[in-house]
Amino acid sequence: MTSQRIVLTLTSLEATCAFATRLGGRLQPGDVLLLDGGIGAGKTHFARCLVQSLQDAPEDVPSPTFTLVQVYDTRKGEIWHADLYRLSDPDQCAELGLADAFDSAICLVEWPDRLEDLTPTEALSLTFAPAADDSARILTLSWSAPRWDRVIPDLAA
Repeated sequence: MTSQRIVLTLTSLEATCAFATRLGGRLQPGDVLLLDGGIGAGKTHFARCLVQSLQDAPEDVPSPTFTLVQVYDTRKGEIWHADLYRLSDPDQCAELGLADAFDSAICLVEWPDRLEDLTPTEALSLTFAPAADDSARILTLSWSAPRWDRVIPDLAA
């Protein structure tokens, strides 16, 4: 598979939220988003906006740092939001039920390097990095699955 890559500048927290909402509208069960970047890079803010955009009545979307996984019912089915920061072994990821969720739910995975061999090949990677303005982010999207060829270019335009 050929790897694709697009780099976007999200100029504010609102721009990050707007992009998350547009992407969320195109997701379907079985889609996996790998959210990468350092602490404070904007992963959880992005995930919160995406989840809330798909809920009939937006509810609180806390960081799953301590619970490891939060599951939400949305118009598009279940969304699993996982934060794997505290995990040290990919077997712990399997114990959370993530492998099954990858097939049946929309999954947002923070700290995806912890997945190692469990990382779905069809996933969309989103890497967040700080920009010059404190609320701006540089977002790099990369993928190799053809599914994203139909989704991402329109969103990035």
